[in-house]
Amino acid sequence: MSYSPNVLRWLNITRGLDSEYSEIHKFGTNEAVGTSFVPITRQGIYQVPIAATALELVSDDVNDTSAGTGAQTVTVIGLNSSWAEVSQTVTMNGTTAVALATDLIRVYRMYVATSGTYATQSAGSHAGNITLRVSGAGATWAQIHATDFPRGQTQIGVYTIPTGKTALLSLHYISVDSNKSGDLILFHRALADDVTTPYTGIMRAAFELVGVSGFVNLVDSAAPQGPFVGPCDIGFMGKVATGTGSMSVDFEMILYNT
Repeated sequence: MSYSPNVLRWLNITRGLDSEYSEIHKFGTNEAVGTSFVPITRQGIYQVPIAATALELVSDDVNDTSAGTGAQTVTVIGLNSSWAEVSQTVTMNGTTAVALATDLIRVYRMYVATSGTYATQSAGSHAGNITLRVSGAGATWAQIHATDFPRGQTQIGVYTIPTGKTALLSLHYISVDSNKSGDLILFHRALADDVTTPYTGIMRAAFELVGVSGFVNLVDSAAPQGPFVGPCDIGFMGKVATGTGSMSVDFEMILYNT
């Protein structure tokens, strides 16, 4: 069996044989997209403040706690005030909020790190919806959903490339409710760390699909997008023609040192 050079590169990266590069897999879902463009994330938001922000984690179920049957610890991954990647693991305290040790300017992933339950098809690894928000019960930044079944991690179709990194993006698929017509745009904002006016970090469309319904496979449709130089916000926004509908996106990026 023979593979293309791109496939071989991906295989070497995932096997740890190409240390110059790293791989990021992103997928997002929004089950209530309306008629205005919103990010393809569970809450339809991706916070992009111009300064690092104090954050806290809280569940809506008391069993998500250090000795509980739900999520005991949760890992939050994002960028600090220097636009460098930071990973923090926080011990949960149920419905009482717990502060993160490091302020963050972006958050693009969080997941349950340890649980009091050995998960099965009938019992997940956390008991409630776990929310990351601004300290003091402020604005929501991200959420690990427990609706229908505990997801175990966020579903955020957006990423921010850290400073000192450059990325190439490979689109996998997008999906829109089969009984809806939807539009999706892949946006990027280079120079995200330019936080004084006049801003040079312009939000620009890199890819757009109009009037989509159902599943669209993009794996073999085009060469990788980019390069995108960090710090750079990049991700999908979508809307439907009428009412509300669900959308999902899936993409991967190869990161290398700038």
